[in-house]
Amino acid sequence: MKLLISALTKYLAGLLMMGVLLFLPAGTLQYPNGWLFCGLLFVPMLILGVVLFCKAPELLEKRLRTKETQTAQKQVIGVSALMFIVGFVLAGLDFRFGWTRVPHWIVGTASVLLLISYGLYAEVMRENAWLSRSVEIQEGQTVVDTGLYGIVRHPMYAVTTLLFLSMPLILGSWISFAVFLIYPVLMVKRIRYEERLLEAE
Repeated sequence: MKLLISALTKYLAGLLMMGVLLFLPAGTLQYPNGWLFCGLLFVPMLILGVVLFCKAPELLEKRLRTKETQTAQKQVIGVSALMFIVGFVLAGLDFRFGWTRVPHWIVGTASVLLLISYGLYAEVMRENAWLSRSVEIQEGQTVVDTGLYGIVRHPMYAVTTLLFLSMPLILGSWISFAVFLIYPVLMVKRIRYEERLLEAE
């Protein structure tokens, strides 16, 4: 019950926060790209959450745990949060004032890419039972080198990079896309720290 309440609270808080960050700057609820994005993001998220709650509650608990202990990782998380806030607010403002426009075919392609990324995200979680949101070593942990891990060294970071870079394109904002280009740089820093920790411990 505690896990269920925690998951639902974070889900609803995320949905509410996204609505505020997008539609308030847009100055209207008549923001089609905003509704499209929220649907593509939160419907699969709900489905995945239900599956994890029923099939792998321990993994769901790990994915909900976001507390970092290392200063370097706290900085990465902090800058990432700022990137999301600025990027979403600028997307809303971009729609409101018409600064840039993303062609419909790019919005459609980005939408498909987001859904594919979500599918790969779920597959990575299926393959790696130690997949925590925070960088840590867990008891009994081993190196996963099968499935997507046999193709890409860090499939979760690769998938989230595709997922997050598709978001501003779905929202129809090149300005927001420019802000989200910070994300791959942040992941390089996170990966370097994580690999040092794995090698050491």
